[in-house]
Amino acid sequence: MKRLYIITVVMALFSVSCNDWLDVRPDTEQKDKDLFTTYKGFQDALTGCYMSLAGQDIYGERLTMSNIESLANLWYQFRNSTRYEDNDLMEHNYTSDYSKAAIKTIYAGLFNVIAQANMIIKYAEKNGDVIEDPAARAVITGEAYAIRAFCQLDVLRLFGQMPQGASQQVELPYSETTSIDEMPAYYGFDAYVAKLESDLVKAESFLKDSDPVFQYTFSNLNSVSGNELNDSYMYYRQARMNYWAVKAIQARMYLYLGKKEKAYALAKGIIDAKGVDGKPVMTMSGETDIAKGYKTCPSECLLYLSKYNVKTYSTEFLLGNQTDVQVGSGHLVVSHSMLTDLYAGQNTGSHNRYLNCWNRNVKDASASLYAAITKYYFADDAENQMLYYQIIPMLRMSEVYLIAMETSSDLDEINGWYTDYMLAHNVVLNEAGFSSLNDVPKEIVNEYRREFYGEGQMFYTYKRTGTASMLWGNGTADEKVYILPLPETEYNPNSQIK
Repeated sequence: MKRLYIITVVMALFSVSCNDWLDVRPDTEQKDKDLFTTYKGFQDALTGCYMSLAGQDIYGERLTMSNIESLANLWYQFRNSTRYEDNDLMEHNYTSDYSKAAIKTIYAGLFNVIAQANMIIKYAEKNGDVIEDPAARAVITGEAYAIRAFCQLDVLRLFGQMPQGASQQVELPYSETTSIDEMPAYYGFDAYVAKLESDLVKAESFLKDSDPVFQYTFSNLNSVSGNELNDSYMYYRQARMNYWAVKAIQARMYLYLGKKEKAYALAKGIIDAKGVDGKPVMTMSGETDIAKGYKTCPSECLLYLSKYNVKTYSTEFLLGNQTDVQVGSGHLVVSHSMLTDLYAGQNTGSHNRYLNCWNRNVKDASASLYAAITKYYFADDAENQMLYYQIIPMLRMSEVYLIAMETSSDLDEINGWYTDYMLAHNVVLNEAGFSSLNDVPKEIVNEYRREFYGEGQMFYTYKRTGTASMLWGNGTADEKVYILPLPETEYNPNSQIK
């Protein structure tokens, strides 16, 4: 890579306080030779990775709320849109200056995080003994491997060839370097996937038994007071790459690759897993969370990113629950006909996502109605904002259940999970669910669209299933649509997609 590897290792000062830890800001910079001489330095470097992940150029916006959802044609396309890059991405026009700039920004953001994770991995091997507790050292290292794999998986899902039946072969960089002068190696699809698998196995092995989730429940770890864990950095595991998040990343990866048996085993393993209290490690929380106003379902997140100002900036273009703002060309909303399509066949009289996660009363200059997603909007006086509102979900149990349903060959098992899934949406099924295994795939795709609006999963779902016609899309979706071009500033060994 020619220009991406300008690494800023971010320092974050925090104490044992929950709010202090979750509200970290980038305050200072420190050279790597000094940063990794203490456990605190490793902590700060890892916290910097999470802060970068939550940046608006990647998962704080572009890869959750805006650009990635535009690629999936999920937003209404205003003729006079002033969100030029989103408009071009909806058209899958990857040659315009706006779309090229957006793609380059996303690419750079992902590899900046990867470079930071690589630095942690490098010094954990070189100087990890400064972390006296072997378990803490293992957790730090495991999280760094997981962060690298998480980002590299999305590089594959964005820029890589079709995972099944590809006619266009694509080589991509899998970075294990930290120097601005060293270009990472490029790999073909199978070799790239092998790198991904290896990183996730390493992450799992480092976290296995060392992660506090094996000693405490997620709920216990969301509060420092009254617990016996001496290391305050090991709390709030839902906001970090914990062991179960790694297992969910593996399930997501294998589903994308079409390796359904592996995806099934991983998803079922997460669903069936028991914590130290004998209860499920994690369950779906939509029914209770949304009733409390927690619209991103934080209680079922296996991984989320803490983002203190998410409401402030997302409201500018997503509108949220505002009704006194006129919908215009700078907003990302859906038309009422799109919302009707989205919930076709659903019991909208009780469906808690339909009733609570959409503001259906926003109007344009001609008084036409639109609907705005309200996931990231909350009242200013809401309590426990940092734990329940100021977050961006990355991995949720709803996704784990959908993976399990899509990959199971047992109709009764699928219907049992589907019943639980719909109950989490406050919908009681009048019938058993699916009457045939053949009915499952289409409905699962519909559920991905409904469930993860504004979370950035639909484009990948379309790509892995080879969907030729996106709902609300224009024209046929083929390899030219699904394979984003590498930025022009990067070395590109691939022939042009034609």
